[in-house]
Amino acid sequence: MFNLSKEALSFLNTMRKSSSANNYSNSKVNNKVKIVFTNGCFDILHSGHITYLNQARSLGDFLFVGLNSDASIKKIKGPDRPINNQQDRKFVLENLKAVDFVEIFEEDTPLELIKTVVPDILVKGGDWEISKIVGADFVIYHGGEVKSLKFIEGKSTTNIIKIIQNL
Repeated sequence: MFNLSKEALSFLNTMRKSSSANNYSNSKVNNKVKIVFTNGCFDILHSGHITYLNQARSLGDFLFVGLNSDASIKKIKGPDRPINNQQDRKFVLENLKAVDFVEIFEEDTPLELIKTVVPDILVKGGDWEISKIVGADFVIYHGGEVKSLKFIEGKSTTNIIKIIQNL
């Protein structure tokens, strides 16, 4: 089981309490607040990220972002990544209107974090097939939805890095 930070525990408890009080829910399905979860590296933020996060947030009442740690990004993307460290990436995400909470995870995948949060909706970018989204089976089993949002062609951190390297 994932060990949530004190801040994440407090945030989730507050959301769940607000659900029973029905203070926030714009979805009003069974008077339950909908938690949307996504995850990623979010290394160099660009318009594709912002569009994606706004779309994800529009699906529910709160957007919880699982953020890959520096160590997990190095395993996935290689030794030259990330460009921005995890605290800087977390700070930037936390200051976006669409994002309600950010939790850094050290594992290779966000599965344990997803199992701890138990989101109502799990989303990834359109370059992910639903069958390949980590945690999809768990979320569906618990009555949630899994969505692959539209991918904006040409908008990626890797493309930005290549452009900078060719200057």
